[in-house]
Amino acid sequence: MHKTRITSSIKEQNQTIATYYQFQSGIYDLTRWSFLFGRKRIVRELPFQREALITILEVGCGTGYNLAQLARHYPNARLQGMDLSADMLQIAKRNTRRFGNRVELIQAPYGQSPLSYRPDVILFSYALTMINPQWKDLLDRAGEDLADGGIIAVADFHDSRHDWFRNHMGNHHVRIDGHLLPILSDRFKPLLAEVKPAYFGVWDYLVFVGARG
Repeated sequence: MHKTRITSSIKEQNQTIATYYQFQSGIYDLTRWSFLFGRKRIVRELPFQREALITILEVGCGTGYNLAQLARHYPNARLQGMDLSADMLQIAKRNTRRFGNRVELIQAPYGQSPLSYRPDVILFSYALTMINPQWKDLLDRAGEDLADGGIIAVADFHDSRHDWFRNHMGNHHVRIDGHLLPILSDRFKPLLAEVKPAYFGVWDYLVFVGARG
């Protein structure tokens, strides 16, 4: 019975997020540049040569912004993006069309089906703070799925000293209370772990690159 309740809760959350992005998908790329900081930095900080033959999985790939950045930066990489929202993936398909079959898009929740390969990189970009309560399970799964010597990369909200901002983000299904960094640093060997202020400290954001232990 307990497992059934957990499964039902996850399905409800997945549906909530998919519904939320039915509207947000249309304005996502027009607005998110103003507060989703660290996305370009995370691409630059991956410890691979530009010509490397690597595989990259992005969990919660949204409109494909990061996938396009990665495909340009790593011209020999093969990329896969997973997302719950069909609306977001339609935009991602347009944004990554120029890269042909180097980029594969899948509408599915990460972790519910085994991967057919072991990625060299798993990227979570502003996804983990929206995946509640199972964000920790997904990090555990990422540690299992990564190739030997693989890298986890995370750009996300970190924390805020302002209750009004935490409440505001909570209304948009985002948890922001510094919960990610301790677990990331425990599960993976940190190569980069930075917390930076946004808008004079209204909130802090996190950029983390870690090696599979």
